[in-house]
Amino acid sequence: MAGRRDWTRETLAAGIRDGDSRALARAITLVENGDPLAYAVVADVYPQTGRAHAVGVTGPPGVGKSSLVSALVRLARKREDAVGVISVDPSSPFTQGALLGDRIRLSDHFTDPEVFIRSMGTRGHLGGLAETTLQAMLILDAAGKDVVFLETVGTGQSEVGVLSIADTVVLALMPGSGDSIQALKAGIMEIPDVIAINKMDHPMAKTMLNEVRQVLSLGPADGWRPPIVLTEAVRGEGLEQLWEKIAEHRAWLEADGELERRRRANLAQEVFQVASTRARRHLEATVRDDPELRRLLDDVQSRRLDPLTAVREILEQVFHIGSADAS
Repeated sequence: MAGRRDWTRETLAAGIRDGDSRALARAITLVENGDPLAYAVVADVYPQTGRAHAVGVTGPPGVGKSSLVSALVRLARKREDAVGVISVDPSSPFTQGALLGDRIRLSDHFTDPEVFIRSMGTRGHLGGLAETTLQAMLILDAAGKDVVFLETVGTGQSEVGVLSIADTVVLALMPGSGDSIQALKAGIMEIPDVIAINKMDHPMAKTMLNEVRQVLSLGPADGWRPPIVLTEAVRGEGLEQLWEKIAEHRAWLEADGELERRRRANLAQEVFQVASTRARRHLEATVRDDPELRRLLDDVQSRRLDPLTAVREILEQVFHIGSADAS
């Protein structure tokens, strides 16, 4: 077994394929730190990916997402599935934030060798959360995990980007929370494949279920209609039904090749998203370091030059894209 300082591209890739937890931890750390070795290792194990069911779990803070994930992990293990969990926090990992509590709720699974749990933050990674989470998910997929849960702290733009790589998205809501319904009305209803209304013993649970149904009725009538499940994660109530709905969605995706089409679309989107992020980073750095290009920005700000002319000149100098291509 490789020691702490002995990991190489070959030993890391081999350790990942064997499902070695130390190799998984090391590889994901390299991913978070943006280490070039991480890209090489992911490239090596990528042919072994595509088997895990990626389940995103999101929702407003405080709705019990970690308790839901912990209960779903328990159900998956009853089926003898190997499980990976990635808890995504867009805040600094040094402040811990909600992740300390999340890890405590998932602590029942720490001693299970078939469950790998990792909390991830941006750590200043310039590629963003979506890029780092995609690589971590691919690593767990290559390690033979049957199910990988992607838990996000909230439903902001960063978290939605993370969920774009999930096969099935579970939106957790809490009764009596006006914010949850406002989030649905604001367009979040387009994200979930399954909706869990947690804390089902709340007096407003049935009311919320009806409200969510009304909101969902405004969506498209064809295709998959997100089922709504009442749950109580702490007591384990409604979790079997929730798991069944997740499995039904997976089966629906697999019918007629829909899963393959969705994954192809998601991966293409990730390629363009990461490429766009890096191209913008390169563009900003080049303009910042080039006095002539900075002058173009100054001219725009002083209204001596219109923005589109500046764009054409910058693209031509930085990326060698002519005016015809830029338009």
